[in-house]
Amino acid sequence: MNSADQASREQCEWFYRRSGTVVRSPFMLNSGWFEPVASGSYPAASYVAEAAKDFGFHGDEIRLALSHAGEREGLKVGRMEVAVAVAVKAGGRKVNARQLRARAESAEVEARIAASTQEFFAHQITQRPAYVLGDAIGDKAVFSGLVKIEPLAATVDAMLADMTAYASYRAHFGGPPKT
Repeated sequence: MNSADQASREQCEWFYRRSGTVVRSPFMLNSGWFEPVASGSYPAASYVAEAAKDFGFHGDEIRLALSHAGEREGLKVGRMEVAVAVAVKAGGRKVNARQLRARAESAEVEARIAASTQEFFAHQITQRPAYVLGDAIGDKAVFSGLVKIEPLAATVDAMLADMTAYASYRAHFGGPPKT
């Protein structure tokens, strides 16, 4: 079982107990946020985090605030009114609750969530956490279920080294032939 397969609060609590001990977490995640959702639907937190991008939040501040509110405080961030309130608080004066909610419920945000979900599932990832790393020269690495930093760091280092090597070659010999 992984975090995406939970059908009940009991399963969520089991997952948190198991995962918390595996990663030696100093705190227990709170399953109070959990509410079953229909297959193929996504909690409001996903829509709110995506909509926040349209208000200039391109980092992780809103997503992390929603995650903290749900998994540490047990708030029901799957409910639109809760997710919006958390995001507005995290965003300070930069976002209006009514406008954020309208954007989160828009067809455009729904389409972006659907496209992102389709892209994610195309990687055939079965475990969380999951990471897809890509670089400017087309390399891609997919990690599923790993919680240690070392494999990720080694991959990032290798990708950066390859990009530097490509830049050096291009500086000395130019780009590839057109035909």
